[in-house]
Parts: sequence; structure tokens; C-alpha cells
Amino acid sequence: MERLLEFVGNHPLYFSLLISILILLIWNFFGDMLSGVKSLSPEEVTGLINRENAKVLDLRTQKEFEKGHIIDAINISIDQASEHFDELKKYKKNGVIFCCASGSVSIKRARKLMNEGYEKVFSLKGGILSWQNANLPLIKGLK
Repeated sequence: MERLLEFVGNHPLYFSLLISILILLIWNFFGDMLSGVKSLSPEEVTGLINRENAKVLDLRTQKEFEKGHIIDAINISIDQASEHFDELKKYKKNGVIFCCASGSVSIKRARKLMNEGYEKVFSLKGGILSWQNANLPLIKGLK
């Protein structure tokens, strides 16, 4: 313990970097639980789409969407997502799954929709990258 205090006293920058990295790691592991939005694996998303006819909302740009998207996904850019909340009412009982490139943006948008009173709101964990890594199909072009 004495050596730890000596290290902290002699190397405050290294110690603060260590604490910062630990906080980021903890946030990475437990951030999803704290957000209130359930993040689903690609397999869980597939099941939800097939069983409950949930709707996938792709928050990437149109160019990214055209390069490859989940079947029957709706492309809503991040800038327009708030404007489309009223249109999503028809999917309220079946469920809404947000996805983006890596999964970080979709959690924020899903949380906003939950604040509007939606209960079945999910996020694709890892975004389209995790979908591709699971070797699940993507559709190219627009609908």
C-alpha cells in the first residue's frame, strides 16, 4: 500500500490515465444496462423480426444504407430521427430496433424514443458491423 501511494505521488499523470481507462472500461461493460435500452445481438434481432414483426430503423446516411442494410429496414438519418417519432407509432406494439454503424448512436436514439412512452425499443448491439460479422444478409441499394 505504501508503494502504491509513492507511485501515485511520483506519477500523477500515469495514475490519472489508469483511473480514466478503468472508468471507460466499466462504462463500456455496464453502460448499456444504465441506459435502460436493451441491446440485442444480431441473432436476437433476427428472432424479434421473425416472431414479432419488429421494425428496423437504420440511422446511417443514405450512402451507407445503399451499400448494405437489413431486409425491410427503414433509413432515417440521425438529423431527421426526432421528426419521425410520430410516424413510428404504427410499430409501437411490434417493437422498434435501432441500428447504426457501430451501435453507439442507436442507443441514444432508442433512449429518446423510450422517453416518448415506447416500451419495445431495442438497439442492435455492435451495429451493422456485428450483423456483418455474424454473416447475416444485407440488401444493397434502396427499397
